[in-house]
Amino acid sequence: MADNSHLISGVAERYASSLYELAAEAKAVDAVAKDLNRFQAMIDDSTDLRRLVESPVFSAEDQSRSIVALIAKANITGLVGNFLKVVARNRRLFAMPAIIRSYHETVARERGEVSADVTSAHALSAAQEKELMASLSSVTGKTVTLNVSVDASLLGGLIVKIGSRQVDTSLRTKLSTLKHTLKEVG
Repeated sequence: MADNSHLISGVAERYASSLYELAAEAKAVDAVAKDLNRFQAMIDDSTDLRRLVESPVFSAEDQSRSIVALIAKANITGLVGNFLKVVARNRRLFAMPAIIRSYHETVARERGEVSADVTSAHALSAAQEKELMASLSSVTGKTVTLNVSVDASLLGGLIVKIGSRQVDTSLRTKLSTLKHTLKEVG
C-alpha cells in the first residue's frame, strides 16, 4: 500500500494555514483552537465518528450530512463549523486530525513558541520542568512548551526532541553505545 502521509501532510498544512488566516483576521485564533480541540475530542471518544472521518466508503453527501448534524449538536458554530462543512464537502475529513495538529503548530510558530517532546525515565518535578523549559528557551530563543512522557526503559536521563533535532542523554543509549564499543574492542 502506498504511503500517503506526505499527501495528508500537504493537505493538512494548506487547510490549517487557510483556517489560521481566517481566524487571525477575525481575531478568533484561540476560540478556533478550542473548537478544534472539542472536535478532536469527539473523534477520539467515538469509534463511529472516527470511522466516518477515516473511511473512504462514505460519500461526500453522507459525510456532510453527518458533520452538519454533529456540529449542531456539539454547538460548534462560526468559523470552525463552516470550516468542517467545507472539509466534509471536499472529502478531506480523513485529514482533520493532521489539520488540527498543523493549526496548533501554526499558532505556536506565529507566537514565537516551540514545542519540545521530552521523554524521561521517571516523572519530572515542576521545578525540573521549569528548569528544562528555561534551558531550552535559552537555546532556541523562543518560548518552549513541553510535552512530557515517561518511559521507564530509558533507565535514567532524557530524550528531548525539538523539531528535527533530538538530544538523547538516556542511560539506555549510553549503555548500548558502551556495549557496541566493547564488542568492537574484543
